[in-house]
Amino acid sequence: MIIVFALQGKEQDVSKIIGALNGCLTALPRERLQKVSRIGISGQMHGAVFWKRNAGCHWINSGNVRTFEAKDVSGLITWEDGRCSTEFLSSLPKPQSHLSVATGFGCATIFWYLRNRSDFLQNYDAAGTIQDYVVSMICGLEVPKMSVQNAASWGYFNTCSKTWNTDILEASGFPVSLLPEIADSGCLAGKLSCDWCGIPQGTEVGVALGDFQCSVYSSMTEDTDAVLNISTSAQLTFSMPEGFQPQDHPSPGEAVVYFPYFNDRYLAVAASLNGGNVFASFVAMLSQWVSELGLDISDSSLYTQVIKAALSHGESGLTVCPILFGERHIPDALASVSNITASELSLGHVTRALCRGIIENLHTMLSAHRLRESGVTRLIGSGSALARNDVLRQEVERIFPFPVVYGNDVDSAVGVAMVMIKRR
Repeated sequence: MIIVFALQGKEQDVSKIIGALNGCLTALPRERLQKVSRIGISGQMHGAVFWKRNAGCHWINSGNVRTFEAKDVSGLITWEDGRCSTEFLSSLPKPQSHLSVATGFGCATIFWYLRNRSDFLQNYDAAGTIQDYVVSMICGLEVPKMSVQNAASWGYFNTCSKTWNTDILEASGFPVSLLPEIADSGCLAGKLSCDWCGIPQGTEVGVALGDFQCSVYSSMTEDTDAVLNISTSAQLTFSMPEGFQPQDHPSPGEAVVYFPYFNDRYLAVAASLNGGNVFASFVAMLSQWVSELGLDISDSSLYTQVIKAALSHGESGLTVCPILFGERHIPDALASVSNITASELSLGHVTRALCRGIIENLHTMLSAHRLRESGVTRLIGSGSALARNDVLRQEVERIFPFPVVYGNDVDSAVGVAMVMIKRR
């Protein structure tokens, strides 16, 4: 996957993503693909892709397999995109929504292009998340459809009325024609317009869902469960009671937000921008130091040794504030290290303190006390970073006094499959 950094932007190559998707599907047994009766798709929220209606892809035959390729499509501007500064965001109109708008959110990205590169937007007449793009292409939709989950992640969307803030956006010159049609999460978007990698034409396709909600759906079995997911970023969440409705305006500085879930319910979420990406940055820094010293150690070997070193140190007096990538409720905050002493400068001490800091940061956003007050009795751990890192798991169990059950790092895919099966 190609990553492009420019103007603090973060983009991914859509052609590479679609190629990887087709490759994964064609690797599956053909006889099983022919029996698929419904397709569910989830993906990372907030990001934006732009394309031309009726011209966003072209279908090709490769051997006896039919796939599609991206055509006249922009890059994927991801949720990690940082081109919208705090000053820029403060200049935008206030949304009629309980959710604030942050850099990397689809509507904020469109506003940035509108004010800085309006010629870019003139090349396209459709937009959505990467998963919305895929659904639109395989169903041949002229107007893309977007679930309530993904729409909320773009900003300027009222989850109670399930409508875009079109009046507010139009008053600021926003190109509202780019906004997708809205569908309830879990509903169908359409049917396959032709055979795809062996899946028969006419197969039902669900509207694209948020990866976070699908991950929770596959993990949370009781209303008294909370789910802690640490992959690139990190989230801690529990479900709100039936009938809960958020207010219609943002709460600046509030660390816990409410994401739409399924069946008109909400999840209370502490959504941190700092998770596995912080640990990966730490390992990348060590790798660079090792290289500068003229040594050659692979990143995978370094990762293993770092974890091993931390496991030999159960305590560390170092205090690491790990918000290397800021937080949406405090976007200008920086990471820091304090309580440094000469006796705790070993690799194990520093790594232990970093892992503890990642979990403590989540705890400051959504505390064990608040979880207990909300009726939580068990914690479900999931995500690739948590699955790979024994030290993170130890710190979860140290900081959150609940029984902890660990899932795996494919929960989002499992979750969307469960949603589609339940529709039968």
